[in-house]
Amino acid sequence: MSQTDDALSQLERDIRALKIEYEQYFGGGRPRPPSDTEWRVEQAIKRFTERGAEMSYAQRFRFNNLTSTYAKYREVWRKRLKEKEEGFVPRHFGAAARAIEAERARARQANASAAPESAPARARIVCSDPEQEPEKIEQLYRALLEAHRAAGEPTAPPSFESFARFVRAKTQQLRKAQGGSEVEYSIELEDAKVKLKARVKK
Repeated sequence: MSQTDDALSQLERDIRALKIEYEQYFGGGRPRPPSDTEWRVEQAIKRFTERGAEMSYAQRFRFNNLTSTYAKYREVWRKRLKEKEEGFVPRHFGAAARAIEAERARARQANASAAPESAPARARIVCSDPEQEPEKIEQLYRALLEAHRAAGEPTAPPSFESFARFVRAKTQQLRKAQGGSEVEYSIELEDAKVKLKARVKK
């Protein structure tokens, strides 16, 4: 793989990370917008634009797709930033509060039972090689953010980078220890607390 292809792959990862960091910011998990990551993406796009004649047709096609995706994201972020500055708050709290109370009631009922049942999983993702499945890690992380928002937990979730490192290490550890080829991750709400669980599928 050429240096240009490597740089395009890095740009794609940075755009994906920027999208997740903005979701964290809008969800209350970050105190400020991800300006550093956004600057890095902007500088990379500028460099590619300046040397466009050096890229092959396939590389230019890939770059154009990335910049198109990034432009769509930026428009969404611009609108949401404007709404945030103007004090607009999405009205989803009633449904979230009802869901949390229902989970608490289920947990209380489970605790009173001799054989308690766990809360249903909010997401299930199966990974065999996270290094080659970044979209699965991103999907699992988005589900984790949503679960934290729905549960109203005061503790901010981990950054995407640290979460991705954890999933890669955990998958390798479980596969080596138990000999399975795939690891299933599930996000569950137990007693109004978000839990990430992992088990080997054999």
